[in-house]
Amino acid sequence: MSSRGKITSWNDEKGFGFITPIAGGERVFVHISAFSNRNRRPEIDQTVTYTLSPDKQDRPRAAKAALAGDKLRQQTKRINNLLPIIASAFFLGIVGASVLAALTPPLIFALYIIVSLFTFAMYAVDKSAARKGTWRTKENTLHLLSLVGGWPGALVAQQKLHHKSRKQPFRSVFWITVLLNCGVFVWLFTASGSATLQSMLTNVM
Repeated sequence: MSSRGKITSWNDEKGFGFITPIAGGERVFVHISAFSNRNRRPEIDQTVTYTLSPDKQDRPRAAKAALAGDKLRQQTKRINNLLPIIASAFFLGIVGASVLAALTPPLIFALYIIVSLFTFAMYAVDKSAARKGTWRTKENTLHLLSLVGGWPGALVAQQKLHHKSRKQPFRSVFWITVLLNCGVFVWLFTASGSATLQSMLTNVM
């Protein structure tokens, strides 16, 4: 059962302090290791949620502690982490729906799926190479794959593999390739786009 209290004593050098329960009662010992978010340092008068757990001498101490706002930040982070995956699935769903409605040929949907899977694999290979210090995949290659339809796989790879997700110059070019690819996909629904696609498919077949 979770309890709420305020930090009324804290020694940042030693990494421990005491929590006074809001509902009243004796102070509870808390160690820095009990906090789920190690990026924030506890301070006096901060509100904290925690559970009680006995130590080796059977004395109560705080466990699973979280400073006020941490849970909201964690939930926001989870949502932000899911957004790229949701966006990729949503776009592929649109492509699939357009195929079912006979607005685009099945080959287009297959192309997105195959290239996305290949792009994800290339991101995984590049991250492995970065860790080992071996030959890296050129960024232009990754951008080209995104441009031709692999950007849904790239989005998932950036999120799941934590690769190329913070390098701003790369991200800027990546989003340009996404916009260009989406623009071409929309163009396929126009008369000229449909005619061009049919001509290309006829030549290939």
